[in-house]
Formats: sequence, C-alpha cells, structure tokens
Amino acid sequence: MDPAALTALSAILGSAVGGSATMATSWLTQRTQGRREHVEAEIRKREMLYVEFITEGSKLVVEALDHQLKTPQQLHPLYAVLNRIRLRSSEEVRTGADRVATRIVERSFGPNLSPEELRQELLTRSDDPLKEFSEACRRELRMLGQRV
Repeated sequence: MDPAALTALSAILGSAVGGSATMATSWLTQRTQGRREHVEAEIRKREMLYVEFITEGSKLVVEALDHQLKTPQQLHPLYAVLNRIRLRSSEEVRTGADRVATRIVERSFGPNLSPEELRQELLTRSDDPLKEFSEACRRELRMLGQRV
C-alpha cells in the first residue's frame, strides 16, 4: 500500500474514532443528566405531596382530639391527597397513608377527650398516626435520592 494513502487513511480513521468517542461521551452525559433531572423533579413532586398530606392529616388529628367530625366534607382534602399518593408512591407509603386516613376517621368519630386526657395526649404524643407514614416517606425519598 502506498505510504501517502496509508497516512491519509490513518488520519481519517483517527478522526472518526475521536469524533465517535466525543459523540458517545456527550450522549452519555446528556442521558445521565436528563435522568438525574427527572429523578430530582419526581422527588420534589413527592415531597410536596407528602407535605400536603401531613398538613391535612395533622389538622384533622388535632381537630379530632376535642371534637367529633361535623361533616364528611372535612375529610375531602385528605382523601384527595391520599388518592394522588396512590398514583405515584411506593406500596409502603400508600399503606401508611391508608392507615393514617383510617385512624383519623376512627378518631373523628370517637369520644371527645377531657382537658386532662388532651394534655396527656399532647405531652406524650403516644398515638401519632402520622409518624409511621412520615418515616415511610423519608425512606422512599432517600431511596429515590440514591438513584441520582
């Protein structure tokens, strides 16, 4: 083979390999960055959803301590968020949210607490229906964060 042709062919092949490597690196970087952004957006959405559920649940738990549920419409915000959680969350979080809703409904139809019972309940926080749910959310968000 002619040395000039061999040199030209080597230059062309070297450029092709170098260009291919650059393109492959750029593609992988873009793909990884896109996946990271998607996971981070999902984490933010779930955090907002969980905060909304905890806020609504907390409000209903505190209200249920000293008076019974007046109308079922008071539960609407909680159930709306609960069903949104069912759309995008893990089984553990969904189960925890269902338990919270059940305990809130049970407590809402239970007897009112006396001032002393209310004081004891608030001081000891022995029966926090949102604790298990919050911990499940934390585990799920941590797991999602490890995918980044």
